[in-house]
Amino acid sequence: MVGHKRSKKKTGLLYAVTTLVMLIMTFPFLYLVLHSFAEWNQVDRKIIPTSFSLRSWTWLFGGSATSADIPWIGAFVNTTIVATIATLLMLIFALMVGYALAKIEFKGKKFVNSFILFQMFFPAIILLIPQFLMVTKIGLLDSYAGMIIPTAISLWAIFMYTNFFKAIPDALIEAAKLDGATELQVLFKVVLPMSKSITTVIFLFLFTDRWTNLLWDMIVSKSDSTVTLNVLISQMFGPYATYPGPMYAASVLLTLPLIVLFLIFSKRFQDGMQFTLK
Repeated sequence: MVGHKRSKKKTGLLYAVTTLVMLIMTFPFLYLVLHSFAEWNQVDRKIIPTSFSLRSWTWLFGGSATSADIPWIGAFVNTTIVATIATLLMLIFALMVGYALAKIEFKGKKFVNSFILFQMFFPAIILLIPQFLMVTKIGLLDSYAGMIIPTAISLWAIFMYTNFFKAIPDALIEAAKLDGATELQVLFKVVLPMSKSITTVIFLFLFTDRWTNLLWDMIVSKSDSTVTLNVLISQMFGPYATYPGPMYAASVLLTLPLIVLFLIFSKRFQDGMQFTLK
């Protein structure tokens, strides 16, 4: 009986600690949402606002005497285009390179593996200046291509796919080849369908990282036609810092697609994470 009471106390304590941790983790986003709908005289003046309106959102999209030319919708579209194309390219390249490193024998394979591991720990910021000079030299500054191409390869994704593909039995691949399948057919018709869970994990991480990328987009984008949402939000800390409500609304707008994607793919994400943690 005493042991049962202790067990109930431990369970209650566990639930209490879990609830507290979840509140701490989710509070910043809840704060963003609440203050994006709060009256301007309550933004950042109360932890939980008591009166709400759509003023911040109408300011964001409809503009005002000082903000009518801020291209929020265009910036959201730019971010969607850049993040989607860059993520798809990273996935395709990682899928093909990872398969080659895991299942195809070729000269220099060990060197390529070692180079990828070395590059994963190499500070990427050191390459910013050479990348910028090359993008400028070939005329891709202030363009979608300039933001996408330099970020179209993910060494981390290659590493993840390589380790996953090593666990796939060679017998399956050999059987497909005996049926007349080429390497690409084996990859996209046999291997890829078996990799849905890990592909979901890689996609969500890559898309999130590219969607929230700030430094490179800030360097390359020079006009409203290419500016991305995160760059636009960062600019608000300057001349638009006196409008915290719209800043919160813009931050919600930046975060919302990531939450939607995670909710859609949460089951496969959990399955894929089980592999990555093994």
